[in-house]
Amino acid sequence: MRWARFVRTFAVTAAVALVGTLALAFLLDPYDTGRTPLTFKDGVRPQGPRTAAASRGRDPAFRAAIFGNSHIQLISPERLTQATGSPFVSLIAPGSRPREALVLIDWFLRHHRGTADALVIGVDDYWCTGDPALPAALPFPYWLYTASLRDYLVGLMRFDVIEEFQRRLAFVTARNPERARPDGYWDYESNYASQGYDADPAIRAKLDGTGEALTRNLTGRYPAAEQLATLLATAPATLPVVLVRPPVYRTALPAPGTPDASSEAACRDAFAALAAGRPRTALIDWRRDRPELRDPNQFFDHSHYRQPIAQRVEADIAAALARLR
Repeated sequence: MRWARFVRTFAVTAAVALVGTLALAFLLDPYDTGRTPLTFKDGVRPQGPRTAAASRGRDPAFRAAIFGNSHIQLISPERLTQATGSPFVSLIAPGSRPREALVLIDWFLRHHRGTADALVIGVDDYWCTGDPALPAALPFPYWLYTASLRDYLVGLMRFDVIEEFQRRLAFVTARNPERARPDGYWDYESNYASQGYDADPAIRAKLDGTGEALTRNLTGRYPAAEQLATLLATAPATLPVVLVRPPVYRTALPAPGTPDASSEAACRDAFAALAAGRPRTALIDWRRDRPELRDPNQFFDHSHYRQPIAQRVEADIAAALARLR
């Protein structure tokens, strides 16, 4: 009998603790998803972009957004705002692939119905995959961006969310807490410079070698382009969308006449067709041999360029948006 009472007490205590913790997590809204009925100060504490994007992506101060990974990361939302008049936020996630970008695009669109001004989407080599599962390379909190309340609640039941309680409480109760940069911009130049990418001869010499293996896809099917087209069909046809094939150093481009070159051209054509088939959509292709891509001083590695090139890409984006409008 004592054992039975212990088991019942333990089960009830565990259930109360679980429900209480879940309720607290929901009310505290640790990543500022806007699902809580309570009102807190805007934003979140400084943290990685994978979780901070939940707050940034629903911020009404922004009406335009940049999506992708570190290959589009250097595109400045502040400079694009100045050039276009649309307040931009960067919702990039370094190391991410198409699946994560599609999730963040959907999050932004759901929270900016009727107010979105523009989308800028970096479609790098990973978007050329033929795998319809669009596999990710790194963990990503998909539960944080789900439209399902049930899936969100299940996602809250994890240890890292509990760890965030204290930090969230400190942020919402402090008078002037340090806040993650609202527009999400993250200039990676100092990080690369600190590791010698701009000066170390051994690292610089690697630019003359071939880049990382290309995503070869000769199937004629591009699931990432298909899923992006489906997602964009949920947005107003008047919403300007700019697809950007980001710059790579010349040695990362496939040699003419090779299967990789054929795959590259077919993938480019798939996204060109997407742009041609949707109103107010443009494709900017910087993934071509051009003088800027032959200057090693404008790159840290084969796919991470420096500010002068970023600013030229920004100028092309601004010009494309002006035409689309």
